[in-house]
Amino acid sequence: MDRLKAMQTFVRVVESGSFSAVARETRSTQSAISKQVAALERDLEAKLLSRTTRSLALTEAGERYFTKARRLVEEIAEAEAALRQGEQQLSGWLRVAASVGFGRLKLLPLVKSFLAAHSGVKVDLRLNDGMIDLIEEGIDVSVRIGELADSALLAKRIGTTQRVLLASRRYLEALPVGLQRPAKPEDLLAHNCIVYSELATLNAWTFAKSQDETALEGSQVTIRAQGNLQTNSSEVIRASVLSGMGIAYAPTWLFEDEMASGELEVLLPDWQAPSLPIHLVTPPQRRASAKVKAFVAHVSHHLETTRLRDSP
Repeated sequence: MDRLKAMQTFVRVVESGSFSAVARETRSTQSAISKQVAALERDLEAKLLSRTTRSLALTEAGERYFTKARRLVEEIAEAEAALRQGEQQLSGWLRVAASVGFGRLKLLPLVKSFLAAHSGVKVDLRLNDGMIDLIEEGIDVSVRIGELADSALLAKRIGTTQRVLLASRRYLEALPVGLQRPAKPEDLLAHNCIVYSELATLNAWTFAKSQDETALEGSQVTIRAQGNLQTNSSEVIRASVLSGMGIAYAPTWLFEDEMASGELEVLLPDWQAPSLPIHLVTPPQRRASAKVKAFVAHVSHHLETTRLRDSP
């Protein structure tokens, strides 16, 4: 038995909560992962996990062993990372997560350039507009948009996002008789608004009036947007706006080309939406990884260089 490999497997099983998740990570089978843990238990002459058909739980001995085993695994990873950094060689899988729209439009080009610079690295890019558990999914680096909840995750701020109101010319030209394009936030209540359900605020759209001769700086208005479409997908937001289905409260980077061509118009340009921070986050267990450090530096440099300010 490879004691170190079995120990690493045991730690990941506990962190992820299942044999199947570790099997997917390692391109192995659930049976093979289970056998590694069983072999470790036999070698230690101690039961580490209590298994049922639906869950896993650490035994008392397992809790004591897990704490020390995880620390040892992390120390070995740190030592290996330091060696790889010294040799300037990166290899193996890097698991990266982001929202679908941001991943496709902004992150994928950077993944491409990162892979071109590091031929030994392979990237597993996971795109999901929902919030995922980085430790359970075995993610090395994730792009998180919005205020971060208190957690043990390590975070590096790489920019901010500014949302705007957008509608296609098709939508605006097809407005019913008597319905005008919105001139103030309250006018949106008469329009068909497309709501992105992954926002913590859901359909609460907040605007601050830009300073001018007739308004006080910072005066805010919040409306409850209503419409016939709500979605948890940024790609559906994009497609529905472009097809003329309604008005969206969306990041400008999602529609850069269409805004530049005039296909889409920014509504209420004198009203600003609150900005949100963009972070790269990683679990503390991955902090010593040379691949993680290199990828974070690569993404940070390019996004900061291009002055990215908008994200979902």
